[in-house]
Amino acid sequence: MVHKFPVVDLPPNVTLRFLRSYLSSGQLERARDLFDRIPHPDLRSLTILISAFTKNNLPKESIRFYRTLRENKGLEPDRLVLLSVAKACANSSDLVEAKWVHEEAVKFGFSSDLLLGNALIDMYGKCGFHDGARRVFDDLPQKDVVSWTSLISACMSCRMPVEALQVFSDMLHLGVKPNSVTLSTVLRVCSESKALDVGRQIHCQALRRALEDDVYLGSGLVDVYASCSSIRQARIVFDTIPYKDTVSWIVMLAAYFVDGECEEALKLFELMRSGGVALISASWNCMISGLAQNGRPEEAFRMLGQMQQLGFKPNHITVVSALPACSYIESLRRGREIHGYIFRHRILEGMVPLTALVLMYAKCGDLDKAREAFNQMPRKDTVAWNTMILANSMHGCGEDALAVFHQMLECGVKPNSVTFTVVLTGCSHSQLVDVGKSIFNSMSTQHGLQPDADHYACMADVLCRAGHLEEAYGFIQSMPMQPTVGAWGALLASCRVYKNVDLAKIAAAHLFEIEPENPGNYVLLSNILVAAKLWDDASSIRMLMRDKMRDRGVTKVPGCSWVQIRNKVYTFVKGDDRNALRDEIYGFLKEIREKMRLEGYLPDTDYVLQDVDKEEKEELLCSHSEKLAVAFGILNLKGESVIRVFKNLRICGDCHSTIKFMAKIIGVQIIVRDNVRFHHFRYGSCSCRDLW
Repeated sequence: MVHKFPVVDLPPNVTLRFLRSYLSSGQLERARDLFDRIPHPDLRSLTILISAFTKNNLPKESIRFYRTLRENKGLEPDRLVLLSVAKACANSSDLVEAKWVHEEAVKFGFSSDLLLGNALIDMYGKCGFHDGARRVFDDLPQKDVVSWTSLISACMSCRMPVEALQVFSDMLHLGVKPNSVTLSTVLRVCSESKALDVGRQIHCQALRRALEDDVYLGSGLVDVYASCSSIRQARIVFDTIPYKDTVSWIVMLAAYFVDGECEEALKLFELMRSGGVALISASWNCMISGLAQNGRPEEAFRMLGQMQQLGFKPNHITVVSALPACSYIESLRRGREIHGYIFRHRILEGMVPLTALVLMYAKCGDLDKAREAFNQMPRKDTVAWNTMILANSMHGCGEDALAVFHQMLECGVKPNSVTFTVVLTGCSHSQLVDVGKSIFNSMSTQHGLQPDADHYACMADVLCRAGHLEEAYGFIQSMPMQPTVGAWGALLASCRVYKNVDLAKIAAAHLFEIEPENPGNYVLLSNILVAAKLWDDASSIRMLMRDKMRDRGVTKVPGCSWVQIRNKVYTFVKGDDRNALRDEIYGFLKEIREKMRLEGYLPDTDYVLQDVDKEEKEELLCSHSEKLAVAFGILNLKGESVIRVFKNLRICGDCHSTIKFMAKIIGVQIIVRDNVRFHHFRYGSCSCRDLW
């Protein structure tokens, strides 16, 4: 129960002593109650109480408290009171209140005060309002290094790196000497904008002014060199920092991972551990995230295990770092374990872990679980909505993707550029041409967004997949920017489905020019020519591909499929003979093929590119990696009702037809993810409606 003070006009020094006592012990309510019962509170007490609310992560309460006193008691603030309120506005990023505090400063004659002016610049920067920060800066009759640093930081907060660097240049031109905070701030700008030359200039300044021992400057320089792919220079700077803190080590570890040098990162981490550097959760999170992002998920999970064994408790950043590793190896089991951890330990303070969970389930082939996780989110931002739209789109559920999009709009969440990319992708996979056109046009007419090259490529794909190839070709030619690989690639892929050799040659010619090192384009055109029985033309394309690959040292990625059975992943390639169950797999395929024939299955030998007899073509079809993986999954069902198979290339037409029949005859759901989308096979049909 909060003690109720009598209304007594206490001496200011006694009031102050009581307030400080309660605030130091965290009793904010008692401090507020005491203040409310003093008829004539002094400004020092008010400043202390406002600052206490802000420090305790209650900045909005600080602002409300000040407003109440201004409106009900006519309190006239001094500059320290306004300084405290400005900091509260900065912490809450409340632009409306920030503008009001600025008006208060002008009203009470503090517009020229340097200390308050610097705080207002910082406040506007954290509220994302560059014009306000610049206006306060320009109105200051005198400026110090803090003023310039605050403006640079404000430009950075407002994502204006060019302006930030210009402010720094103006500062130097006027003879204002930057301090270490200024240089550290500019280094962050250099890192984000990859301004290597400016970073080098700051490095020189630090050396000239004997600031090279500053750990913050050192870490900043490491980050700049690393972000600009100067990893060796980054390590040189790192090694010269005499007293490295944990952050410095983490910056260098992250630099190695960004550069793809995982082995160097692992060596450095071992050096960090053996050297007695204090490990923190961020150190482990950096390692887990770096390994996962560099395609080493098993090592990421081992690092997670070590982290827990040493007594470190995974937090929401750990979860977000580990979930992509589950997606990389399509491990639903591990994803479910992390899901359980999230809810057992109530890691729900932000939307990021739950959004990552939605994406993990979608990429691992469990759309129902993705929807369930999404529906359990108490709040959803634009990224969360985009993720759920993407989940539906990649599984070919275009209508559901559109439903989520419209629900997003109804909830008042503003779509961004990514939103329209994923929505148009959903329209593409479900052949929703008219809807796709409407959404594409609404970007500029209703949502104030100009379509970029990716949006045009998506719209071209919508037309192509629905068979409107001539219209798509005209659309690509009319693009206001140079057509991308995505646009021409969509046309080439659909030319195979709809057997349009002429447009295929046109699309391929553009792709050969844009990305001559991609063997997939040559293979696809060759396959189209083979299907059209244009053997000589196909042979010429294959020879051209071999020449290009030899000249550029490019190798063709072999097709493979994999399936996880309990805790182990089994990988298959075409004609795979390595599996211990080889005889059972091929025996099963032979047996099921006879049952499929009785159900009306006919082998599609167009997908055999060798010029061999029909019987041999059928045998070659049986050895495709996706068929082997599905057969292995069926032989190891053990009561499961769903088989999930993943393939690195596009599924072939005969395999697609075969798996439909398998799902019907065996009575299971088979989910196959190729490099384009998910296919859900059930009851003899596929979610893609045989057009993918």
